[in-house]
Amino acid sequence: MQQTSPDSVPVAQVEHAVPVEHVAIAEQGRYNFRAAAVVGFIVGVVDVLIAGRFLLKLLGASGQSSFVNLVYSVSWPLVAPFHGIFPNSGSAGNVFEPAALVAIAVYALIGWGVVVLIRIATAPRGTRPATS
Repeated sequence: MQQTSPDSVPVAQVEHAVPVEHVAIAEQGRYNFRAAAVVGFIVGVVDVLIAGRFLLKLLGASGQSSFVNLVYSVSWPLVAPFHGIFPNSGSAGNVFEPAALVAIAVYALIGWGVVVLIRIATAPRGTRPATS
């Protein structure tokens, strides 16, 4: 039997209420995103500086330019540990510097490793760090 509301709208009766089961949703592992972003930014700046050095040398940029000297002087300490692994090649003006390419790869791998360590170290216990 259906009941009606005061406005003459039929209202259905509910005979048995079914309990609602609460479902726990597993959250992704939280980690210190800001620290990982800072590391990524620093590695990005370092890699861009070294890539700029590589391109300037490859294209034979003039060493008399203050900008070129700035890029060379800032990036030299970053590339110096990798000089001598492979010989430089090219003509007198255009130099192919493989040490710069090795440096870019090594710093990118180091940055990736540091970000993974940040994710592992700052994730709550019992959770898995987010994969990338």
